[in-house]
Amino acid sequence: MNLTASDHRIPLNDGSSIPIIGLGTFSNKRFKDLCFQSVKTAIDVGYRHFDGAYIYHNEHEVGRAIQEKIAEEKVKREDIFYCGKLWSTFLKPEMVQPALEKTLNSLQLDYVDLYIIELPIALKAGENIFPKDENGKWLFDEVNLCSTWEALEACKDKGLVKSLGVSNFNRRQLELILNKPGLKYKPVCNQVECHPYFIQTKLLKFCQNHDIVMVAYSPLGTNRDPSCLGTSSILELKSGGAPSDSFLEMVLWVNIHCPPLLQDPLLISLGQKYSKTPAQISLRFNIQRGIVVIPNSFNNDRIKENFQIFDFSLTDEEMKSIEGLNKGVRFVKLSRFFSSEDGHSQVILQILILLLYIMFS
Repeated sequence: MNLTASDHRIPLNDGSSIPIIGLGTFSNKRFKDLCFQSVKTAIDVGYRHFDGAYIYHNEHEVGRAIQEKIAEEKVKREDIFYCGKLWSTFLKPEMVQPALEKTLNSLQLDYVDLYIIELPIALKAGENIFPKDENGKWLFDEVNLCSTWEALEACKDKGLVKSLGVSNFNRRQLELILNKPGLKYKPVCNQVECHPYFIQTKLLKFCQNHDIVMVAYSPLGTNRDPSCLGTSSILELKSGGAPSDSFLEMVLWVNIHCPPLLQDPLLISLGQKYSKTPAQISLRFNIQRGIVVIPNSFNNDRIKENFQIFDFSLTDEEMKSIEGLNKGVRFVKLSRFFSSEDGHSQVILQILILLLYIMFS
């Protein structure tokens, strides 16, 4: 693949194409106001791919930024590639199109380029995106994912979406869709966590064998620094107060036990060799494997820096060395949905660990 900053699309199995780097737009409350400006900055830098979701609660900001850049004639609509996601409370077939239309209304677009099932898990249908019972246990639902897929295919036939995909699917779940009788459109992608500490070799090979592009979220790991939630959360904990909801969300979602990816000595060493950052080395590693990367940032300098990965290449030996960093561990803990105790004991344990980190940092 001869990828450049101005031409870095790779083909999808339905005849469309996807830019190999995009900007992730997930944000907590602290960064919500920065999303609009970050998308505009990204477009000016050269990004054309934006990854969003209904549950991020900022698709209106992303859409407003895109519309503003179109009005400035910086880009045309066909230049932009937007990926939206179908959340787990909207997997019933009759809810699929209305959910997609909510995204379209927020974005002020006639269609999205890619729409994916965010998780192969059905939660209780409705507007409450994190449904739990009075004891804090998740409320699940019974939905046939093949029926959900058929509803997505109908949306594609109506021109509401160009391509269809999935996220966080394992091999068996992918086979469920691929082997569906009467399948009209194959998934074009599977968006999963993937980085040098979690290289997903078997799943990548399966996807490649079925002409499915892998898209890597958290390609730079995740931010485990409690300060990212603001000083108020830290002060509350130090003074013995109750942790904030956002702090608890971080504890539930993020694996704080794995060492920070971007402090890895090999990535630092390779960065010095190529005059690049460990983040750029990590991103280059994945795109040389044919994996799309969607790093998330609301820092203008980092947005620009993450895009500067087309002016160097890693050698085969260096690629093998980075593969050797694989620890087989996730930074994003999807297991929170499968915990029989809803993770409460784990939350308490990890808060204690974080408190020690705060006290001695």
